[in-house]
Amino acid sequence: MKTYGPFTPGRRQMTGINFREYLTTSKPEKALTFGRKRDVGRNSAGRITSSHRGAGHKRLYRLVDFSYDKKNIPATIASIEYDPNRSSFIALAVYADGEKRYVIVPKGLKVGSKFIVGEKVDLKKGNRMMLKHIPVGTFVYNVEVKPRGGAKLIRSAGNFAEVLSSDAGFVSLRMPSTEVRKIDETAYASIGEVSNEEHKLVNFGKAGRSRWMGMRPKVRGTAMNPVDHPYGGGEGRQGRGTKRPKTRTGKVTGGHKSRRPKKYSNFLIVSRRIKKARKK
Repeated sequence: MKTYGPFTPGRRQMTGINFREYLTTSKPEKALTFGRKRDVGRNSAGRITSSHRGAGHKRLYRLVDFSYDKKNIPATIASIEYDPNRSSFIALAVYADGEKRYVIVPKGLKVGSKFIVGEKVDLKKGNRMMLKHIPVGTFVYNVEVKPRGGAKLIRSAGNFAEVLSSDAGFVSLRMPSTEVRKIDETAYASIGEVSNEEHKLVNFGKAGRSRWMGMRPKVRGTAMNPVDHPYGGGEGRQGRGTKRPKTRTGKVTGGHKSRRPKKYSNFLIVSRRIKKARKK
């Protein structure tokens, strides 16, 4: 981690990632980038459905390959780059046939490293293959939910899943949330852990840095009026005044199960995640 001297109040607690240790270039591949208007928490009707988002620095979108449909063609890492649209680092992969694609780079892969995608390939960091050929105890990322559906799980910085067992056409994975989940054994996964594991240790240090990232200020519900939040109103400081904790729209939180009882994927969950104890 990069730390700073206390030259200003904002710098005193600020930390950052020393990108010079990991990144090899600052300019992305032009053919794999395009402009994109961000939704910033709004739905298709333009209404805010996820609050505290908006503005921030303009971002150039990098087209990252999650399908990995180039099978049995070796690829070489040409550069490791920063992507403002995700927490992990990305790598420019040049395949043997000359095609270039961006991929999420695992921890430990460097410029010049090679990887390959195939049904059964060597158990090597960065390689991608079917889950049924990956031995127990291996760490994986970029996991498919359904075969040939593209990588959907374990894509953020520092995350990985552990292969626990294989039985009856399914492979059990321990997810980063500690949930144990069954995945079709013919689904593909990449070997290794996602890069940029220090991402969760970053301290922004000041409010302005949060605004650059597109995070707008949060106002406490108790500081609002009754028309704006279930906790609003009252003289001076008041309690929430409701039996159960609620969101701004009145949705119950705090112990309320939000998963549908008849969701199609319920049978795939072997054990639910372990809840962390709340700090008192």
